[in-house]
Amino acid sequence: MSRFMDKVIIITGAAGGIGKEVARRLASEGAKLTLVDVNEEAIENMVSELQLQEDNVLVVKADVSKEQDVKNYVEKTVEKFGQIDGFANNAGVEGPAKPLEELTEKDFDFVYNINVKGALFGIKYVLPVMKKQKRGSIVNTSSVAGLIGSPGMVLYNSSKHALMGINKVAAIEAADYNVRVNTVNPGVINTRMMRQIEANVAPGSAEAARAAYNEAVPMKRYGEPQEVANVIVFLLSDEASYVSSSSYTVDGGLFNM
Repeated sequence: MSRFMDKVIIITGAAGGIGKEVARRLASEGAKLTLVDVNEEAIENMVSELQLQEDNVLVVKADVSKEQDVKNYVEKTVEKFGQIDGFANNAGVEGPAKPLEELTEKDFDFVYNINVKGALFGIKYVLPVMKKQKRGSIVNTSSVAGLIGSPGMVLYNSSKHALMGINKVAAIEAADYNVRVNTVNPGVINTRMMRQIEANVAPGSAEAARAAYNEAVPMKRYGEPQEVANVIVFLLSDEASYVSSSSYTVDGGLFNM
């Protein structure tokens, strides 16, 4: 099945665990990809690993917290491929694990510049292209942290709450143009980010933190990046043609809300 034959999809945070699996799935179904990440070497390695052909891939090094970098990856995509059919707005960071009163302005700026500004700017520049085409799908990678509060994780939690709000507004503003906007909210997923969260919340006992997270999940295991990618790819596809302003948890039943 080639649901994405000749469709153009931008993926930010493409070198991360979830981004890479989204790229893998889309490439296998014929998509043309713009792979965006601050780590250009990692993206180039992905291109080789996935055996992507030059005509079907664009690699762009970008810091999504910088508006000009975001504008650039959108413009380069249109310049090369002529359209944007989907946008996996996936770049994000976990930030420090600290009590609220210990946070610094630098901590705040780091997390919000990527998780909020970066995501918002991505939508800001992709949406006009999709509105002109009168079609498109945007999938924002939020988190179950955008639905709850977690001690020591106020910046990550609140930034993902902010992304959920951005998603709702963008979906309403885009609806008249046949553009859909949704979020995917991963739970505990077997990625580098989760390794860092484990180390942050339980310094010196990350294994104990991992065991506690496992125990908390009704399915008694971490999710895998490809399990999140499956949902993102569905929402990017025409199979989700009447799905917008929605939020999909991928968390093994962790938050039954």
